[in-house]
Amino acid sequence: MQKIGFAEALDSIVASDSRYSRDAYVFLRDALDYTTKQQKKIKGAPVRHVAGPELLEGVRQYALKEFGPMVVTVLSYWGIRCCEDIGHMVFNLIGAGIFGKTDEDSLEDFKSVYDFHEAFVKPFEPQKPAPAAPPPALPAPKLS
Repeated sequence: MQKIGFAEALDSIVASDSRYSRDAYVFLRDALDYTTKQQKKIKGAPVRHVAGPELLEGVRQYALKEFGPMVVTVLSYWGIRCCEDIGHMVFNLIGAGIFGKTDEDSLEDFKSVYDFHEAFVKPFEPQKPAPAAPPPALPAPKLS
């Protein structure tokens, strides 16, 4: 059996599961590459299997870096609204033979790892200013 390429796999995936945009899968592949490079920098170890929560952290960092305050808008446009959506995409790519998995990997690994508002909106919200200190007390007037 001949192995199909990424573009052909995406054609097949998007035709059978239209929840996520083709661009979302390209982003996910790029986020996986980003994640493995970050792990190699930090750990200095050769590239190994990336678990679901590790991939989600890489997706978070890469998305913030790439899209800044527009991140939620872009991901939502592509159909990605929660961590579990990333998991469904990963398992679509596994089913197409593009990503690999271990026996321990499951869709459960992607459930509620982080809240999208906390991960993607909060970093760009204005910081609440610290409460102002009360004005210094005036000295009591002297009575003569």
